[in-house]
Amino acid sequence: MRKSGSGQNGARGGRSGSRQGFRSREDKPARKAAPAKPRGVKSAAAKTRAPSAVREQPAARPQAKPAIAEAPRGPTRAQARAAAQEVLATGVQTLVVEPDEADMRVDRFLVARFPQLAFTHIQRIVRKGELRIDGKRAQPNERLVAGQKVRVPPLKLDQPRPVSRTAAKDQDERDFLKSITLYEDKDVLIINKPMGLAVQGGSGTKRHVDGMLDSLTGEDGQKPRLVHRLDKDTAGCLVIAKTRFAASTMAKSFRARTTRKIYWALVAGVPRVRQGRVSTYLAKEGDEGDARMKVAQHGDEGASHALTYYAVIDTAAQKLAWLSLKPVTGRTHQLRAHAAHIGHPIVGDPKYFDIENWELPGGIQNKLHLLARRIVIAHPRTGKPIDVTAPLPPHMQQSFNLLGLDTSQYDPIVEAPED
Repeated sequence: MRKSGSGQNGARGGRSGSRQGFRSREDKPARKAAPAKPRGVKSAAAKTRAPSAVREQPAARPQAKPAIAEAPRGPTRAQARAAAQEVLATGVQTLVVEPDEADMRVDRFLVARFPQLAFTHIQRIVRKGELRIDGKRAQPNERLVAGQKVRVPPLKLDQPRPVSRTAAKDQDERDFLKSITLYEDKDVLIINKPMGLAVQGGSGTKRHVDGMLDSLTGEDGQKPRLVHRLDKDTAGCLVIAKTRFAASTMAKSFRARTTRKIYWALVAGVPRVRQGRVSTYLAKEGDEGDARMKVAQHGDEGASHALTYYAVIDTAAQKLAWLSLKPVTGRTHQLRAHAAHIGHPIVGDPKYFDIENWELPGGIQNKLHLLARRIVIAHPRTGKPIDVTAPLPPHMQQSFNLLGLDTSQYDPIVEAPED
């Protein structure tokens, strides 16, 4: 396994060595004349030696010819990047942000450079202040500028390295991704992520969307990349960029809040206000593996503003409500925390469902009833809207059937404000 940059240095050394070998052949002085021998007398070696034997003698730099014939070429940019991703440096290293990495979040930058690292580990080193950008402590959501220097502390794997990829595994993953594809062109891929499938790896998570995207790496070395994330147990529309240009452009769309996202949820009880707005500050609490978001106050450490619009589409015997949700911001667990905050947690939510003595209606599975139903985003090249809708996952479809909820009903959240 080559270390980052060693391939380039080695290639340069190889080319230099080949040129030296070439000069040694071109400039090699003429062979000294053999001592004079009596006329008519020839040595045994002279009788049997082939005309090319001089070039084949060990003393004649046997490496010169192979160096000319097989001089290694320098790796392409994609090959150099791939080699860097395969290696974890054991000491402190400084990475320079390339032009095509500009405007990336610093944590996403590390994910791209070190895909074998658990995302939780990346978050940890950023949170602890071990990452520096041009000498200053980095923030998790900080955006990078081309040419900046990112100081990275010694890294380590949080989990065993995955088994080497095989052609059969790649084909299986390509087939699976194709089976859940809702939209695809040369720049954009939108899939219907199943409930229970993680988007990114973490401690103990071996199968996830980000890992599967390795199977779609193109000949130019570009691997499709995530533009946003969904919780493991949230099903529905997940946007993936197939090129760096698309990733950068669509990420800006998410940040500018021009991307429209609509979610469907089944919640406990029926909100008194049928259409409303939830605006709070959210902050993370608990350990990394069991973290959840809590409602916080402005100015609290780690608190970020979160805004969600909601509307009741239909109800079931005043015991359950079908909500349409439009998040304006994109905080971790935002919809789940906001639903619980207004007293109507999402059915099957293991983190935020806190109603005591509440009984799940018969026939409804105790799984998270949250779907990323629809997404509308501008195409990175044409600017025209891509409008994609995901079907209900099996457990939600079963619940809707039992409760007599009709998915063709008008969704009032469509007219909700965008900010």
